[in-house]
Amino acid sequence: MVISVAAGKGGTGKTLVAVNLAMSLHRAGVKTLLTDADVEEPNDHLFVNPAISSRENVTISIPRIDEDLCDRCGECSSFCAYGALATTPARVILFDELCHGCGGCTLVCPLDAISEEERVIGAIERGSSPEGMEFMQGILEIGEPKASPIIAAMKERLDPEAVNIVDCGPGTGCAAMTTVQGSDVCLMVTEPTPFGLHDLLMAVKMAEELDVPSLVVVNKDVPGDTEVKSFCAEHGLEIALSIPFSMETARLTSSGINLVDSGEEWQRFFYSLYERIAPLVSSGGA
Repeated sequence: MVISVAAGKGGTGKTLVAVNLAMSLHRAGVKTLLTDADVEEPNDHLFVNPAISSRENVTISIPRIDEDLCDRCGECSSFCAYGALATTPARVILFDELCHGCGGCTLVCPLDAISEEERVIGAIERGSSPEGMEFMQGILEIGEPKASPIIAAMKERLDPEAVNIVDCGPGTGCAAMTTVQGSDVCLMVTEPTPFGLHDLLMAVKMAEELDVPSLVVVNKDVPGDTEVKSFCAEHGLEIALSIPFSMETARLTSSGINLVDSGEEWQRFFYSLYERIAPLVSSGGA
């Protein structure tokens, strides 16, 4: 099972939900892999303190031009949709940071003047928490603009025998879409504010386009009707969990204490979220 945890904006509580859900499952005896796919700024490790046991570089293939063979015909630069190649009368200029590693320029070169070499853009680290919960995170190299290749490589390394909790990066861009695509269910974390509602709408549309069923988690929830609750009711979105806006949760989270570490009640609270998800996934849709 792959459960992605996403949100239309940062700061809504994705990490809070992903970490506490994963820990509650592990403590209940469910084989769990917590994966931090927010590769630009991974922070799940701060809350589970894993011992990293392996590190694997992630690379993309970028072109190298043999100027002795190249006649500056411009086929490669005309093909490149990202402007990574520029043909001048003297030579072909490559902008490494713009290259998406698609290999198209190599294919269209009529003189076979283009070869490929690997360039490291980040890494995948694996380990386990002190309690024995499996952990994986991706790290994008500073200055690298493309997170999706690292996320795609991480998804290939998910555990088919475990419940995989995947903490997405914020927003609805390429990185988030790459992460959510193919999930069994996506937990949309939001908050009862105008910004929360606006970005929930974008995130739900993203999941619909990817054909991934969604459930909603409302963080910092308040009693009574809110625009978020009305929106979910109007669009048939189930609010699977509501985390109350309280001094207790603020005190715990600001102190770096996981909610499930503060008492059995929180452990049952987050495990109930899994109990809502599992039957829906096994029946083929949420």
